[in-house]
Amino acid sequence: MAFPGTWMTESQSMVYRVVPKCACSTIGQIMYYSDHGRFYDGDVHDATEGLHKWAQEHSQPIIKASIKTRTGYTFTCVRNPYSRVLSSFFDKICGIQRNGKRYRGNLVPLLIQKYGIEVGGDDGTEEFDQVRSFRRFLLFVRDTIRWRRPMEPDIHWSSVSGHVSTFIVNGGRYRHIFWTEKFNEGMQTVLDNVQTPYPVDLGTIPRFNESEGHGPKRLHPVEDYFDDLSMHLMKEIYHRDFQLFRYDFDNPANKLPLGEIDLDEVHAKLGD
Repeated sequence: MAFPGTWMTESQSMVYRVVPKCACSTIGQIMYYSDHGRFYDGDVHDATEGLHKWAQEHSQPIIKASIKTRTGYTFTCVRNPYSRVLSSFFDKICGIQRNGKRYRGNLVPLLIQKYGIEVGGDDGTEEFDQVRSFRRFLLFVRDTIRWRRPMEPDIHWSSVSGHVSTFIVNGGRYRHIFWTEKFNEGMQTVLDNVQTPYPVDLGTIPRFNESEGHGPKRLHPVEDYFDDLSMHLMKEIYHRDFQLFRYDFDNPANKLPLGEIDLDEVHAKLGD
């Protein structure tokens, strides 16, 4: 039993499978606050105390025991594939990261050379054709996921269902899966089902968007970035995300889900 990408409160009230680009910073801070009555000072992804994380060896047996005994409330959060992959492009490809460097070192030069994308110059502030560059980035995403070249797929654009499935395959079961687009409603359901050392009032919790400001501002509505070919690629890459989490494939302008998530279906289809 291994549970990569899993965080748990020290009080074991909540067990969360992190999905990158799906409000994970805000969820982590809510979990931290619920145990300590304060937010983590910095990016919660960097926290090495105050939260159990699978990446910390000492946390693994505690997380494993909680999942096995169904002690904590297990949940995750998902996001519309159209807006998620766009966010990955502007944050990770066009943006300068917290360390002042480009994401993954030589990744952006590789994309410029092999796929002809532009990223707004050395600091991401120059004007460039965002639509054309994004569509070329999407070809790269498809190549990494379909053929694992020129590199393995990155966690920020690999499918949501792929992240969600590892928890199920290794013996976990979700009590709740909710949408980023209906965050307060979904997170409130989690909080209603747990007892925490400190009460959480979602109405007063700030949004911790750690990627905000990394890259250039998106100039166009979501739907402008996706033509027929782009939508075909999206279906090839993310068909399970659209199906299982009820997002609207036919209309990139509609970020909201079309129906309720069926937890039994998610467990059956992702548990193989």
